[in-house]
Amino acid sequence: MGEHAESSSASKETRVSRRAPVDWRGTGGKVASVVASIVRWAGLIFAALLVIHVIFTVGSANPDNGIVSFVKSWADSLALGFSDLFTPSDEKLRVLVNYGIAAIFWLVVSGVLAKVIRRVGGAS
Repeated sequence: MGEHAESSSASKETRVSRRAPVDWRGTGGKVASVVASIVRWAGLIFAALLVIHVIFTVGSANPDNGIVSFVKSWADSLALGFSDLFTPSDEKLRVLVNYGIAAIFWLVVSGVLAKVIRRVGGAS
């Protein structure tokens, strides 16, 4: 019976020692890469919503339509301080310039953030 206890503890030690070491650096790089991709995609979606709002405005879409009002509400939130940066008299030109600048802002910021996240996280 004592032999059985010794062999049981020896097999436990063997199982533990066979476990492969975890590559935390590689795992951190993968997580950073995923987070950076999410940030990049979020910036692309934000920019796309702003561009769609510009298209709806320039194309004189029906403002009472559900899709148009949904996109406008999101675009107004995503434009941050750019919605009244320039104030030309033509409303279509105002939306084109201001919301276009906001879309470029989101593309640039998300791209830079994604690159920083990848560098800090150790991803290539």
